[in-house]
Amino acid sequence: MEITVHGTGELTPGQLRSWHEAMDGSPEFANPFLAPEFALAVGRHRGGARVAVLREGGRDVGFLPYERRPFGVGRAIGLGLSDCQALVHRPGVTWDSGELLRTCGLSSFEFDHLVAGQRPFAPYVTGTFASPVIDVRPGDGDYAAWLRGTYPRQAKTTLKKERRLGRDVGEVRFVFDERDPEVLRTLMRWKSAQYRRTGRMDRFARPWIVALVEELFRLRAQHCAGVLSVLYAGDRPVAAHFGPRSGTVLAAWFTAYDPGLHRYSPGLMMHLRTAEAAARHGVGTVDLGRGDKEYKDWLKTRELRVGEGFLTRPHPVALAHRLWRGPARGLRNTVLAHPRLREPADRLLRTAGALRTRGQGPAGP
Repeated sequence: MEITVHGTGELTPGQLRSWHEAMDGSPEFANPFLAPEFALAVGRHRGGARVAVLREGGRDVGFLPYERRPFGVGRAIGLGLSDCQALVHRPGVTWDSGELLRTCGLSSFEFDHLVAGQRPFAPYVTGTFASPVIDVRPGDGDYAAWLRGTYPRQAKTTLKKERRLGRDVGEVRFVFDERDPEVLRTLMRWKSAQYRRTGRMDRFARPWIVALVEELFRLRAQHCAGVLSVLYAGDRPVAAHFGPRSGTVLAAWFTAYDPGLHRYSPGLMMHLRTAEAAARHGVGTVDLGRGDKEYKDWLKTRELRVGEGFLTRPHPVALAHRLWRGPARGLRNTVLAHPRLREPADRLLRTAGALRTRGQGPAGP
């Protein structure tokens, strides 16, 4: 096995083609976050983006995109944003993890959404977690009939609220692949306000994330294309979702809605409309991503398992990094896994967010 390291912008057309072929060869690699286009986009907005290429028998057989931080600390490409991580490889390929780290010049490699089946990484997984998915069925375009057949418990309430929204605000319509960039900016403003309101880190306060999302919105590649889905009432956007898709998988990424219309449950409407439309546009799976949310329990048809952990080799920096990151991650996972802890923590964050938002005044554009 030969391993070489490349900047994301240095990959040849042949290497990109081999990466796509590896994705197509295994269903677990069909997620758009594992596509070279996502790694290349991150590399254009983040320093230190690299790809380790595994070569065997005269052909490229594996690809690990990562970010190299100071002191040889490595992390999965887009860590904190990516909901799926892996060394994408052809069937039957294996590797030596220590050799991989040494060649990459890394003391450690951190991941938090590692797909199942990465056996050389298995000894370094510190925990596995559910990542709910929806296996969507193609329909004939009759949304109401699809909803009643797929989600009978939610159908009556959702359809009733949609009719009320239509009467109160304007005729309800849904666009699966909206190309208006102004609506994308509206989604980001809604999401920023939600982050601040709930005490979470505002991702869209970081210019590189805004630039990455805007680039993915324009991307129309086969293995990774940005899809902006929008629920309208008349001409008014009510809710929106943006996420990447491959040929068969749509990743649920950023969903937000007009908070002034919360009584209509526009977020749930958005998820249901997106799932139905995705099936009609060739998607087989909507990946809701890791995390415990009530709506995910309602909508999921099954769960994948993703792992988090630290791939390390004997090195003082690796030990220091794990001692620094491990306890905080463990505390977070403990809180999220126990409703009696999660609910008070969520209330505390919301209170802090409300105080911070009140002190900052109205949000900007």
